[in-house]
Amino acid sequence: MNLALVHDRELIKTFWERRIETQTQQAETEEQRMSQSALKKLRGEWLVRLENRTKHLKNLNDNYMRKMKMEPSADQT
Repeated sequence: MNLALVHDRELIKTFWERRIETQTQQAETEEQRMSQSALKKLRGEWLVRLENRTKHLKNLNDNYMRKMKMEPSADQT
C-alpha cells in the first residue's frame, strides 16, 4: 500500500510539473510575440511620422526659398 501511495504521488508530481512547464513556455512565447509585434508596429508608425515631418519641413523650406527669390526680382522691376 505504501508503494502505491509513493507511485501516485510521483505520478501527480510529474503531471503538475509538466503542466507548469508547458504553461510557462506558452506564456514566454506569447510575451515574445507581443513584444516583437508591438515594436515593429511602433517603428513603422514613427517612420511614417518622421517621413511626413521631413516632407513638410522640406516643402516649407522650398516655399520660403521660392518666396525669397521672387521678392528681389520684384524690387528690381
